[in-house]
Amino acid sequence: MPRPRSLTPARIATATLAVIDRDGLPALTMRTVARELGMATMSLYRYVADRDELEALVVDHVLAEVDTSQPAGEWREQVAELLGRLRDVVRAHPGTVPLLVRHRHSAPSSTRWIEAMLTALTAAGFRGADRVVAQRTLVSFLLGALESEYHGPLAGAGTAAMAGLSTADYPILAQTAAAAARIPPDEEFRRGLEIVLRGLVPGGGEVL
Repeated sequence: MPRPRSLTPARIATATLAVIDRDGLPALTMRTVARELGMATMSLYRYVADRDELEALVVDHVLAEVDTSQPAGEWREQVAELLGRLRDVVRAHPGTVPLLVRHRHSAPSSTRWIEAMLTALTAAGFRGADRVVAQRTLVSFLLGALESEYHGPLAGAGTAAMAGLSTADYPILAQTAAAAARIPPDEEFRRGLEIVLRGLVPGGGEVL
C-alpha cells in the first residue's frame, strides 16, 4: 500500500477513535488502525510504537474537546461544571472510558483539565493532602460514574434481575432496584455529585 500523506498524530488518533466507536475497544489493534488508515500494519509502526501509544493518542484527542476555561460561580459550581464538561465529551465515545484510567496522567489534554480542577480547589482553600484527596475523590467519582453508566446502567439487565428477586428474601434490595430503574443517568450523576461535594470541606473540616 502507498504511504498516506500527512500522517499526523491527530490523523492516527482520529482513525483509532473510528475503530473504537464503530467496533468497540476490544477491536483496537495496530492492524485495525492501519486498515482504517489504508496502510500496511508494519508501516504504522513507523509512527507509533504499539497499542499503548495508540490509546494515549486517542485519550488526548478526545479530551482535547473539553473546555478547560475556569467556570464562574462558587467552587462547588466550578468543580461540577468541569466534571460535567469532561463527562459530556467522553459520553460521545463510551468505548474510551476504560482508557481514561490508564492514560489520563500522560495526555496533555487531561493534565490541562486536572490543572483547571486544582485551580478551583485551591481557590476554595484546599491545600496539601486535602487538595490531593479532594481531587482524587472527584476524579474517582467521575470515572466510576462513567463506568457504571456504560457497563452497569441502572436501566440495565442487572438492575432488572435484582428487582425481580424474592421480596421475602430481599425486601429492601428488590424495592431499591425497582426504584433505581426509573432514575435517568443525568439525575444519577448530578445527585451523586451533590453528595460528594457536600462532604468536601477545605482545611480538613467535617460536615456535621
